[in-house]
Amino acid sequence: MDNKLIRVAITHGDTNGVGYELIFKTFEAQEMLELCTPVIYGSPKTAAFHRNALQMQVPFTNIGNAQDAKEGRLNMLVTFPQEVKVEFGKPTEESDAAALKALIKAKDDYQKKAFDVLVTAPTVEKHFTAPLPMLVNDRLRIAMATSGLPIKDVPKAITQELLEEKSSLLHQTLRRDFRISNPRIAILALNPQPGDEETQLIKPVIEKLQEDKIQIFGPYPANTFFGEGKFEAFDGVLALYDEQAMTPFKTLDLGEGVCYAAGQDIIQTAPLNDAGFSIAGKGIADESSMRHAIYLAIDICRNRVNYDEPLKNPLKKLYHEKRDESEKVRFNIPKAKEPTEQKDEKKAEQKD
Repeated sequence: MDNKLIRVAITHGDTNGVGYELIFKTFEAQEMLELCTPVIYGSPKTAAFHRNALQMQVPFTNIGNAQDAKEGRLNMLVTFPQEVKVEFGKPTEESDAAALKALIKAKDDYQKKAFDVLVTAPTVEKHFTAPLPMLVNDRLRIAMATSGLPIKDVPKAITQELLEEKSSLLHQTLRRDFRISNPRIAILALNPQPGDEETQLIKPVIEKLQEDKIQIFGPYPANTFFGEGKFEAFDGVLALYDEQAMTPFKTLDLGEGVCYAAGQDIIQTAPLNDAGFSIAGKGIADESSMRHAIYLAIDICRNRVNYDEPLKNPLKKLYHEKRDESEKVRFNIPKAKEPTEQKDEKKAEQKD
């Protein structure tokens, strides 16, 4: 990575929620502009409306393309030309569409390498999807094997193939994105007491992955696993459904939480805040999680560079390490001589 600041794209979220408030409060601190180059995917008019309503003095610079973003500034990129009516605290089709348009534009620009990482301001959950949704803070990284399912449908969705896939993906994520060389992973149980799912479904997956040298353990009942602090011994946890992850994560209050959309090429994070309709426009939203979402995205970007760089240019084999393993060469190697053959050769040499 060159010496340029990491380019952070930030979508404005639902325009009737707290997205702009979180963004402006985050970049009130000038040191944030020394850490990254932000590009807000939104609407200058909508942003100005929010800023005036909140009586905040945070300047931003309008740009036409993400590639035009300047360091040391809060860059504002127009993602849709029409005006959006702002109605604080009221989710509407228009405000939701504005959030979606910003996200689509940002993901299109990512394909053009216009920025390095993406942070999404709060919006409806359907816009935040990932192969492996994760909740992250300083002490806990918990991923979800399934997401968005009713509880009654979870048992049918949990298969050995799914658990093996998600566990392996979590293992690779911890290695590459969090730079943990040999992570310890815990997998949670579906039932409070061991049942068929634990013995016939989850256990065989754990045993198979352990044979593949992945350090994975369990299954652990969620109540005792979190209640007794067992999570402290692990680098990552695989929960089986949303609430099994979200409830302890929020209840334990272990610091500023961040949502991470793991398992994809783009680095995408989001604050743990919801759209905050009940407090929108009141100036009381807490921007801490937004700031940590930016921190995490930057850290993962740097970690991936450090992880991937050695793999791009592997060391060439030394001369004595090179081997021609072709069939022709392998079958033309002289066989070792039997002791009797060696004696006959020595006798012939003595006669000569």
